[in-house]
Amino acid sequence: MEENNIDNQLNIELSEEVAEGIYSNLAVITHSNTEFVLDFIRVMPGVPKARVKSRIVLTPEHAKRFLIALEENIEKFEAINGRIKINEGQPGIPMNFGGPTAQA
Repeated sequence: MEENNIDNQLNIELSEEVAEGIYSNLAVITHSNTEFVLDFIRVMPGVPKARVKSRIVLTPEHAKRFLIALEENIEKFEAINGRIKINEGQPGIPMNFGGPTAQA
């Protein structure tokens, strides 16, 4: 039975560039009948334009598996660190992040 476990191992490589990650404070999710598209965006204070920094395309099955894995990880995080608070009353995209308005 141990041989099956060895045969099922996956060697995953992570380059330095990818390991640095990409900061995102907005995600836009769209879908068709065959795929889910997750666009990760960085919105900057006082800037009315933002660019997609990363796009992930998933099959519906992988999107569902991603959702389950994310839910499990959030539960583990909250068990250790406390509940993650979401401000329900805020509008969808904060353009000023609650700080002072930039002036030139």
